[in-house]
Amino acid sequence: MSKIMWIIIGTMIVTYIPRVLPFILISGKPLPRKVVIFLEYIPYAALGALILPGAIDAIPDNPLAAGCGLAFAGLYSYVKGGIIISVMGGIAVTYVVLLF
Repeated sequence: MSKIMWIIIGTMIVTYIPRVLPFILISGKPLPRKVVIFLEYIPYAALGALILPGAIDAIPDNPLAAGCGLAFAGLYSYVKGGIIISVMGGIAVTYVVLLF
């Protein structure tokens, strides 16, 4: 194998271990209630961290469209708790507002 292939394989192993290690260590063990409550907030934190900065800057000419998309995504995420439908719905609402 070439040197590049060994670098790629080494990189795969080094990044795979810290990703799978927590699952191996806690599998089959009940989590404390406080940890479960903390994990329930991750979808909202991810929604804010991943979508909010890009959504605000995405449409500088029409902040109303971005605001409507963000409002839908935030409300849907708050009521239903899903990320995928929140994101897709926010995109759809923004697109519809841009059409009009």
